[in-house]
Amino acid sequence: MKLVDNLTKKEYIDFFKKSKYNHVLQSYEWGQALTWKGRKPLYIGMKDDKGKLVAATLVTKRDTPLGMCYLYAPRGILIDYENDKLLEEFTKLLKEYLKKINAIYFKMDPAIVYQEIDEEARPIEGGKNNYKLFDKLISLGYKHQDFTTLFTRNQPRYTFRIDTTRPWDEIEKGMNKTFLKTVKRSYNYDLEVTDEYDTDTFYKLMKDIANKNNFNGSIKEFYEGVYQEFSKEDSIKYVTIKIYPDKIIEKAKAELEPIKKDLEEGKIPEKKIADTNNIIARLQKDIDTFAPYEGKHPDGLVSLILICPKTARQMWTLYIGNNALATYTFSVNRAYYEAIKYAHEQGLEFLDLFGTCGEPHTTIKNYGGIHEYKRKLGGTYTEFIGEFDIINKPFWYKVLPILIKVYRKIKK
Repeated sequence: MKLVDNLTKKEYIDFFKKSKYNHVLQSYEWGQALTWKGRKPLYIGMKDDKGKLVAATLVTKRDTPLGMCYLYAPRGILIDYENDKLLEEFTKLLKEYLKKINAIYFKMDPAIVYQEIDEEARPIEGGKNNYKLFDKLISLGYKHQDFTTLFTRNQPRYTFRIDTTRPWDEIEKGMNKTFLKTVKRSYNYDLEVTDEYDTDTFYKLMKDIANKNNFNGSIKEFYEGVYQEFSKEDSIKYVTIKIYPDKIIEKAKAELEPIKKDLEEGKIPEKKIADTNNIIARLQKDIDTFAPYEGKHPDGLVSLILICPKTARQMWTLYIGNNALATYTFSVNRAYYEAIKYAHEQGLEFLDLFGTCGEPHTTIKNYGGIHEYKRKLGGTYTEFIGEFDIINKPFWYKVLPILIKVYRKIKK
């Protein structure tokens, strides 16, 4: 066996496609997209004596002063985790490689379920688990970074996954009834759902939602990189929603006038007056809400873009950008509904909502609200096994986080 860090694009993609544990963050395209924000991707593999690739992983290499570096394999590695000998050999060669390149450590967070959990994040008695694998990794010298429950590590340790192989009526049945009602209401606004994409538009929308939810997005160049790299392989789906303010105002006025006239002329039965007044108020609110945009967007106004990278078998809702009009017209719910529907129609195994917390009722930031929203889409609450490090330089491993904190403060 030997470890190589220069797999060709074809070698890596062919192995990735066959791997049981592949994840969009281990894709060749993701590594290339990261170059747009200064990251250096390496496509590492382990080959047997006949030159056959038996394990692989995308890692990003970050250089540090004094000629050192550290490696991170997002949702890696791609290996048969049930083959102890293979795992042992890869780890042995990896440790040798870390010494060779003067690396401080190697980090991975496999896309492997730790244990089956209920909706309160409690382990299900008798449910499937990977405790044995956890113990195996520890025995091989990997250091586990705790069973974190919030967004405190590189990738969220919890997510929701929707099984999109089921019949569509069964998928819909798993969705929250209120969610489905709002999806139905979105049709009242004649929203146009397209797969158009523009980085400048998305970045502006993403900044709005990032500020609202108190988190930092990536630089604009990175989103352009995601578009460029994933589009080359047709491995991304965009759900873009356009709103036409003029049409909405015109439709609301056309509905409002005859209702108001009937009410004024006493043609509305007494028992229906309250409901009629509610309809009038809703239509007037539509007119008032879209009035500032009247005449300014004859070709439509993009109010939401949902970015969904995919593999041949799965899809992830990775990034979303939207404005207040998207919320008002229920475009957000419509976009997720369309993404789920697309994944089902394409015969994909699942749609991953990419991240939630392990504390369903937390009041920290907006984590609890995000969790509750994603829960309503009907996916399976999923807990991953977490982060593991192979430490090559113990002293610098302890010092590095402190130096990074100081550097970031100085940079600010």
